[in-house]
Amino acid sequence: MPWNKRDYPNSMKNLDEDVRAKAIEIANALLDDGYDDGKAIPIAIDRAKMAVGKE
Repeated sequence: MPWNKRDYPNSMKNLDEDVRAKAIEIANALLDDGYDDGKAIPIAIDRAKMAVGKE
């Protein structure tokens, strides 16, 4: 299921808005590539933090 800025996994609720937006974008791309939710979400969060410079 693709996510958006209103509907996203609970694990993204405490992220800054800019990090969450990037994580949603990355997670959706990972889902398109065949990843399941359980793997896409943590990967997306880590990559988003690095991309936005919040890590």
